[in-house]
Amino acid sequence: MTEVLFVSKPVAPPWNDSSKNLVRDIAGHLQRHSPVLMGHPGQASPIDRGRVEAVYGLASAGGFAPSVRENLGVLRYLLLGGSPDLWHFFFAPNPKSSAAGRLASAIRRVPSVQTVCSMPAEGLAVKKLLFADVTVALSRSAYERFRQEGVSESALRLIPPSVPPLTLPTALERAKLRKKHQLPDATPIWIYPGDLEFGGGAETALQGFAAWNRSDAVLLMACRRKTPQADEALSRLRGQAEQWGIESRVRWLGETRHIHEFLGLSDFVVMVNRTAYAKMDYPLVALESMCLARPVLVGKGTPSGELAEGGGAVAVETNGEALAEAIESLSTDEAWYADVGQKARALATSKFSPQEVAAAYELLYEEIHG
Repeated sequence: MTEVLFVSKPVAPPWNDSSKNLVRDIAGHLQRHSPVLMGHPGQASPIDRGRVEAVYGLASAGGFAPSVRENLGVLRYLLLGGSPDLWHFFFAPNPKSSAAGRLASAIRRVPSVQTVCSMPAEGLAVKKLLFADVTVALSRSAYERFRQEGVSESALRLIPPSVPPLTLPTALERAKLRKKHQLPDATPIWIYPGDLEFGGGAETALQGFAAWNRSDAVLLMACRRKTPQADEALSRLRGQAEQWGIESRVRWLGETRHIHEFLGLSDFVVMVNRTAYAKMDYPLVALESMCLARPVLVGKGTPSGELAEGGGAVAVETNGEALAEAIESLSTDEAWYADVGQKARALATSKFSPQEVAAAYELLYEEIHG
């Protein structure tokens, strides 16, 4: 059976990172190929088949970006490690990682796939950073950008990310979750489950919430700290909430182990970011919200705006006033609200199912390896 080495961050808990979750879900649903994952010494495999190679140290479990030392360890393994039949890389294109991948590929002559897990920064010459036999874009926006920059169609594929199925909570279960987390049962609840530092989504959520004419509503800010600048961003955002008179109705959850519970109990999931930089084109938490039949509001003209095609999400202009208007419309149109939730779940459990996505990759593996 053909072995596929997944070159990625450690595929190990905590499961709070879109790219390593994508690796886990694709590898775990392969039918005709044997996956090899990168992990820690003594780590049990997170999937039922294949094996884990101890490429990373014990102390590298939680960060969003591997250290220079860890990246050097990955390069050493690619140059000197085992001999799988195919390499599958998962990272955002950047000069150092791309140079390492290109060097290893040239020396070992292994067929390769590169999945671009998040959009490169604007102005970056992307074509020079792509080195694999085939590059996979996760969104149509990414695909079109690569084509515009000269990447040939023969070396490019469009395969969306995946989301594992989540159980849809009943109305009674949602009420119990609100009670568990000390939230009112009959009041509208927004949640922003995104980054503090990138894309402007946190500020847009606060602006929209301040502009919405519902003084009983609650906003949950389930924000992740990705960089050392996160504390400064949090302080600034809390100051804005106080200035706009909404601080008493905002719950700052930070990063939480109960994110699926908070998504399930909320009425609106707000992810109106201006760009997709430093996040997956279709953020995992947006797909999870759709799987829970929650109306998700996304930024018009951004990669995640594509989720609104077919009615599975609501795309709005990336400003607070437009966000407040969209939520007001959803709040007063029960049929539309229900329809968005139903279509969201149907889309998440079909197009974005791990089985469908893994099957698409297996066809690609067979195409480039034979």
